[in-house]
Amino acid sequence: MGSILSYVLVALVLFLSLRSYLGKVRSREARALAAARKGGLSSSGPRAQHPRIDILSCIGCGACVEACPEGDVLGVIAGKAAIVNGHKCIGHGLCAEACPVGAITIVMADPAISGDLPRLTPELETSVRNLFIIGELGGLALIKNAINQGRECIDVITKRVIGGALGPRTGGTVDVCIVGAGPAGISASLRAIENGLTHVTLEQDEFGGTVAKFPRQKLVLTSPVEFPLYGRFRKLEISKEELLGFWGKLSKRADLAIRTREKVDTIEPGPDGLFTIRTARGAYRARTVVLAMGRRGTPRKLGVKGEDLPKVMYGLIEAEAYRDAQILVVGGGDSAVEAAMGLAHQKGNRVTLSYRQAAFSRIKDRNARRIEEMMRKRTLQVLFQSNPVEFRPRSVLLDVQGRPQEIPNDYAWVFAGGLPPNEFLRRLGIAFGDRDLTREAHAEAKLKGLAA
Repeated sequence: MGSILSYVLVALVLFLSLRSYLGKVRSREARALAAARKGGLSSSGPRAQHPRIDILSCIGCGACVEACPEGDVLGVIAGKAAIVNGHKCIGHGLCAEACPVGAITIVMADPAISGDLPRLTPELETSVRNLFIIGELGGLALIKNAINQGRECIDVITKRVIGGALGPRTGGTVDVCIVGAGPAGISASLRAIENGLTHVTLEQDEFGGTVAKFPRQKLVLTSPVEFPLYGRFRKLEISKEELLGFWGKLSKRADLAIRTREKVDTIEPGPDGLFTIRTARGAYRARTVVLAMGRRGTPRKLGVKGEDLPKVMYGLIEAEAYRDAQILVVGGGDSAVEAAMGLAHQKGNRVTLSYRQAAFSRIKDRNARRIEEMMRKRTLQVLFQSNPVEFRPRSVLLDVQGRPQEIPNDYAWVFAGGLPPNEFLRRLGIAFGDRDLTREAHAEAKLKGLAA
C-alpha cells in the first residue's frame, strides 16, 4: 500500500511539474506571437547583421531570447526560435554565443538593404587605399562597436606605419586625420596617442558628436567597454552625462588634437599617396584618413508648410531648457520617444507625440514600457496614424486618421532620420555594395566577456 502511494505521489509531482512547464512554454509562445503581431512579420527586416536560425538544430530552449538585450527581437514559437522583430536587431551577436547547440549564426542583411553601405575590408578599409570607415557610417550602430572599431582601425594603421608601408614621415603631415569626434572618433584619437601616432581630429559640431545631442540621462552604454588610455570601463549602465563627463576629462590632455566646429569640405588623395583634407579654416595633410562620421548626416525634413519656422527643430540637447510649453514631437523611433518622455517630465509641459503608424514597433523594450506607462497616466499624449500638415506660429495642423486636427504649439521636434552622406563618400571614390558583416558580428559576440 505504501509503495502504491509513493508511486501516486511521484506521478502527481511529475504531472504538476509538466503542467507548469507546458504553461510556461505556452505563455512564452503567446508573448512571442504577440510581439510578432505588434512588430509585423512582414517588416522591412534588419538593417545590418542579424541572426539566422537553423530550425533543424534548434531545441527551443529560449537562451537566445534571454540573451538579447533589445527586447522581443527573438521568440520561441511552436518549440523553435524565431525572429519576431528583426528590424530591432542591432547586431549584438550575443544570441549566437548563448545558443547551446550552435543553431544561430550571424549573417549579413538582405542585399537590397546592405547595398547602400560602403564596401569595407576586414581591416575597415574602403576601396580607397589608406582611407578607413568606422562606427555607424559602416553599418554597426552600437556605441560599444564604434569604440571597439576605433581601437582596431588605429592598430591596423600603426602596423602600416611601423612596417614602412606608408613611407617616411614628412614635416607638416600627420599619420592619421580622423573625421568625427563621436564615440568612434574619440576612441581612435585616444588610440593614436597610445600608439604614438601623430593625428588631428576634425568635428563639424561639438565634442562627443551625436552623443552630445542625446536627451538627458539617456543610457548610451549597457555593458562594459574598453577605452584606450584608460582600460576597462566596468560599469554596466552608463548615461550620456557620465560618458561625456569621462570624455571631458580626457579632452584636457594636451596631446589630444580634436578641433570642433570645423567641417570637412573635401578629401583629396594625391599621387604621392598622401591625403589633403580641406575645411573652411585651412588644409591638412595626412598619410591616412579615418571617417568616423554618423549616418544621419543632414536631418530629413517632412516637406510641409511652415517647417522653416524657428520653433521647428531636429535635435534635442537639453530637455530641461523647455518648460510650461505646448510641445509636439514627430516620429516613432527611440530618439523621438525618448525626447518626448524627457520633455514630458519637465514642469508644465504638455507634450504630444505624433506617429504615422498604428503602434510602436521599432523601439527598445524599456522605452516601450515607459511610454505605455506615461500614456496610461496621461502625462504624455500619443496620436497614432497622424502626420503634421502645417506648422503655424502658435499651433500645428495634423492629419489624424484622415481628419484635420489643430493643436496649440510652442515648439516642435521632428525625428525623421537623416540623409546619409553617401554622395560625399562617392565623390571620394569609395565603392558601395553588399557587405558581409559576419566577421564584425562574430567578433562582437566573442566579446561576451565584456558584455552584460
